[in-house]
This record gives sequence, structure tokens and C-alpha cells, in this order.
Amino acid sequence: MRSSLRFLSAIQAFFIVVVGLTFSVTAQKENSASQKESQKDDSVYAELGKVPKKAAAQRNPLERDADAVAAGTKLFEQHCAECHGFEGEGARKGPSLRAHQVQQATPGTLFWILTNGVVRRGMPVWSKLPEPQRWQIVTYVKSLGTTEKPSQ
Repeated sequence: MRSSLRFLSAIQAFFIVVVGLTFSVTAQKENSASQKESQKDDSVYAELGKVPKKAAAQRNPLERDADAVAAGTKLFEQHCAECHGFEGEGARKGPSLRAHQVQQATPGTLFWILTNGVVRRGMPVWSKLPEPQRWQIVTYVKSLGTTEKPSQ
């Protein structure tokens, strides 16, 4: 009886070790994948640094317009949400607009990116939208705030 209890205890201990190792390996793989994804995500924001200085310095004329966020929300839902998600959190086709890199970018930078697109990454040119509408979208995007910590 005692030997069978010892045998069962040994089997239980073995399974506990196997399960623990499995969780450890899985966690390491997920952490590694998360780090790779984070590095990949950072590269999608590189275009923000390529905006001409004159364009980046441009101020948002609708910055203090109380109606601009509401109008920008509607325009965002019509033109941007399909790729960037309805809350700007990012989706399969487009990165998060709540990322620190985007929220720290100047309004002029966002306006330039919106106007000229990032065609090689799949973002279309939105210069066909009237300028006030593009500024409304910028106002909305800036109102989202960040949900991420800055990358180190």
C-alpha cells in the first residue's frame, strides 16, 4: 500500500514538473514573440520621423474648436477605422494611433502623414479630403490619448 502511494506521489510530482516546464517554455515563447511584435510595431512609426520640419511645425487651426473632435470621430469611422480600429487601437491592417509615438507627434506631422499616406505600408493618400476634414481627423486622433508606455 505504501509503495503504491509513493508511486502515485512520484507520478504526481512528475506531472507537476512537466506542467511547470510546459508553462515556462510557453511563457518564454510568448514573451519572445511579444518582443518581436513590439520591435516590428515600432518600425511602423518610423514614418513620423521622416516628415519635413516645415510640415511638422504646422499648427492645427481647429485645435480649440469644440466641434472638431465630434466631426473628426465621424470622419475617422468612415475613412480610418477599417484599418486602425474604431477606437484607434490598431487592427490587422493599421497600427495603433494611441501609441506613444503617435500621441507625441505634432499635429502637423499627423496632418502630413494623413495627407500623403504611407503607401508602401498600405496607408492611402487622403489629400482628396478637404483640408478642414483632415484637421478634424487629426484633432480626433490627438483626443484619443495614449494607452501605452513609451518604448525605452
